[in-house]
Amino acid sequence: MFKIKRNDIIKVIAGKDKGKTGKVLMVLPKENRLLVEGINFIKRHTRQTRQDQKGGIIQKESPIHISNAVLVCKHCNQPTKIGIEIIGDGSKVRVCKKCKEIIT
Repeated sequence: MFKIKRNDIIKVIAGKDKGKTGKVLMVLPKENRLLVEGINFIKRHTRQTRQDQKGGIIQKESPIHISNAVLVCKHCNQPTKIGIEIIGDGSKVRVCKKCKEIIT
């Protein structure tokens, strides 16, 4: 069970975008990477391959390593570590280590 999922709010703790927060757009589990909205922009040079397509420089997000991000708890609004607990019906849930609230 991954501790960071899609649509979570994360804070970057290392790299050129250190201190920025953003929403997770996609999790790439095989590569241990996250695609985060507004974080780690790269410039892509594209060539015009069709008549209706424009060439030029495009800015887009690039994935960051999962170890460089920490989840921001929705309840206490602080970056926090995540624990996993088993509740009464046997399912696993993510729990904030600071405020002990269940993260949905």
